Amino acid sequence: MTEATKQALVGLRDLSTLQWYVIPLLAIVFYIYTIEIEKARASGNWNAVIAGAAVFGADFLNESWNGWFMVLSGRSALWTTPGPTALRTMVGWNIEIMFMFSILGIVFYRALSGKKGARLLGMDERWAIALGFTAICTAVECALNAGGHLVWEYRLWERTAIGVPLIFLVGYLWFFAWAILATSRETLKAKVLVAAIPYAAAIAIDLLAALQGIRY
Repeated sequence: MTEATKQALVGLRDLSTLQWYVIPLLAIVFYIYTIEIEKARASGNWNAVIAGAAVFGADFLNESWNGWFMVLSGRSALWTTPGPTALRTMVGWNIEIMFMFSILGIVFYRALSGKKGARLLGMDERWAIALGFTAICTAVECALNAGGHLVWEYRLWERTAIGVPLIFLVGYLWFFAWAILATSRETLKAKVLVAAIPYAAAIAIDLLAALQGIRY
């Protein structure tokens, strides 16, 4: 395994690494969801909460299969986060990343005008903003890689003409696409079901790893 992978496996899910700043960050996430749930109860529109859950679930699934990529390659995941963190949850995931993705879907939904059939730059507003958010996330990811905080090992996942579009599509765009799919369902039950699919898939492959004694 690469040195970055070995480092990313050190302290994996070790609660002794927790830092106190996690507490106010958690409180902020709770506050945001409490406000959104309060609004949803009053209006009957649960889309912001659904979008938040959908994006986080998509990221959860990405991190889970990324761990399996490490296992199957025997060398490295597509991305690893070996640097300092208050809690490393997987080889490419940590508590700070989790907090960000837990509210990103809500931020995305609140960036929409809320007008039915709204268009932006000649396309469906939802997709225009999804592309914009994806571009920002991809740029941040590239900056983190350049700073050595996010380590990439393979040529198909680098700051190249091939790698960046792949990161754009697989790393982020489908998160927002999934949020759009979930929030566009007709019933709340259908919205919840779509948002839950990535969680079910991630938990299934994580349990498979756990049963085999695999750590990622």
